[in-house]
Amino acid sequence: MNNVIAFQGVPGAYSNLSCRAAFPDMEALPCPSFEDMFAAVHEGRARLAMVPIENSVAGRVADIHHLLPDSGLHIVAEHFQRVNHQLLGVKGAKLADIKTASSHIQALSQCRNNLRALGIKPVVHADTAGAAADLAARGDKTAAAIASSLAAEIYGLEILKPDMEDATHNTTRFVVMAQEPIDPDSDKGPIITSFVFKVRSVPAALYKALGGFATNGVNITKLESYMLDGHFSSTQFYADIDGHPDQRPVRLALEELSFFSREVRILGVYPASKFRQQD
Repeated sequence: MNNVIAFQGVPGAYSNLSCRAAFPDMEALPCPSFEDMFAAVHEGRARLAMVPIENSVAGRVADIHHLLPDSGLHIVAEHFQRVNHQLLGVKGAKLADIKTASSHIQALSQCRNNLRALGIKPVVHADTAGAAADLAARGDKTAAAIASSLAAEIYGLEILKPDMEDATHNTTRFVVMAQEPIDPDSDKGPIITSFVFKVRSVPAALYKALGGFATNGVNITKLESYMLDGHFSSTQFYADIDGHPDQRPVRLALEELSFFSREVRILGVYPASKFRQQD
């Protein structure tokens, strides 16, 4: 059986770190884009895809909610990855000599207070691991990169200052996607159901569509809206709920949702991560 999991980014990215943490026995396949990552699963080059959904500091991952429904894949698991940003330097560099630090704009913003306190100028890069790779190639002892500990390991860099993130809760939620859906046993633990829907264009449509979740006692853990095809009047919603569609309260809630919606599409039914209980 294919033992490869695909991720978007270059080796050492946080998605790569998540693959290693969640599936240590699988080979991680770097892909230049989300579309390439999904294609790797469809083409059989990878069995799974590790997809970032949202970050506790930065919010939703740009564009991913547009891509998930059309990916042709199914969510089969979720993984929460603690984000520990490391200030990386080349061998022999000293923290006192660092003038600039390059990284993805979100990583820089998540470390802004610590960077300011150290007097280090942030420099925007396309991604965290790429910044580490470029630093290793340049060998500049006055420059640093903000990236993962895995990036330090891969590119032979030193951690000059660990845990640069300003918020101690900095965590990214990933979903794991595959070609075929799963049907987990709700008796073995909590279940999450993820779906997208479009409400009918009538007054209070969203209120009516979601009413069934309230009356049936089904908890909505995530609800986001986004425009479709650039039309302000065409909105799609993404939602996560607690429970399995076979459970009566969830089934009734989804039936009521369908009555007031133009389309409801389930993206996955999968076990809830134990991180939710800790959180």
